[in-house]
Amino acid sequence: MNRATVALRRSARSITGAAAPEAESWDALFATAAQPHPHFSRHVLAAHEAAGLLPAGLRFVSVRRGDRLVALLPCAATRDVSALGGRVMRPFLSPFVTATAPLIAEGPERAAYAHDLVAALEAASGGGAWRWPLLPTQEGAVPDMLAAMRARGWAVGTVAAFDRPVMDRRADYDAFLAGHPNRSRFKDLRRRTRRLAEAGTVGFESATSGADLARLVASFLTLERTGWKGQAGTAMACRPETDRLAHALFAAGSGPVGIRADALTLDGRPIAISLALVGGGIATLLKTAYDEDLRSHAPGLLLEAEIVRACHETGFADRLDAATLDGSALESLYRDRTPIAEIIALPPGGHALSLERRLRLAQFEREARTAAKRALRKR
Repeated sequence: MNRATVALRRSARSITGAAAPEAESWDALFATAAQPHPHFSRHVLAAHEAAGLLPAGLRFVSVRRGDRLVALLPCAATRDVSALGGRVMRPFLSPFVTATAPLIAEGPERAAYAHDLVAALEAASGGGAWRWPLLPTQEGAVPDMLAAMRARGWAVGTVAAFDRPVMDRRADYDAFLAGHPNRSRFKDLRRRTRRLAEAGTVGFESATSGADLARLVASFLTLERTGWKGQAGTAMACRPETDRLAHALFAAGSGPVGIRADALTLDGRPIAISLALVGGGIATLLKTAYDEDLRSHAPGLLLEAEIVRACHETGFADRLDAATLDGSALESLYRDRTPIAEIIALPPGGHALSLERRLRLAQFEREARTAAKRALRKR
């Protein structure tokens, strides 16, 4: 009989050995997942492992049908203000993770896989709370998972939500522009391109492997460090562990996740660079840096517009995911949106804190962080 089996495996900052799914089944799940994102792929977690950035006590909640892996979520327990400093479960998260949907195989049994995963999540937390940031609530199998939670008696509430810009590729670039609500933005970018061309030859280049990819990744790290992120100490090259992560994350390797680097150049010198992870027909535009001495020309936006054009002309992805938080400049370029939410979910049973109180605590934390960031900008 082909029936579901559920596994909860604990790892000590490692995705190798018995603690994690086998590489072949993990890659196969990503390749067949409903609306996959790269952050829970083997490639991304291996890059975090190589950089020493996996959390202690990392777990893998998985669902199998026979020998086939059909659902997977890396996660860890963490202390959280929504539990008054107590522990909650949370999907794997780092500053470089922009989506946290579990990998669930597409197919006629997708809802059943989601139901089995929810049962496993309940076991993983021992009936305790989950705090789940950056969840694409209307993508792939996430609606199935949320429906399964409610069907099993979970209480689910939203801390905050926003619409993230995405671009679903049209038949061609002209079809993308037709009826675009922000045509004036493209007119402005053409004007900026003409002004930039007065300073030299403007070009666009892309790389997906080899020496060209390595060169553009190195140029990105230099460009990012020379800007405000370098001054703030948050550029990837500022810390040894994030520098290691960059070199591991944006290095082409085996598996279903590919790497793409795009650059806007001036007389052959990169003045804006975008680094993306590509898999399952989706290009996740994870990191962008630009020459801040040229900010009046908006080189970052000029590059993004070229990536949109290249996507339509070459078909390297069916969707571009901006991988941004609320208020992104890409909202004026991308026509489409996907809802992103942070939720708190409580399995059935007695809980010391109600869902409503947990939501208020989490919302207060978000408001305090926003206020702190505003204060720092004014200094």
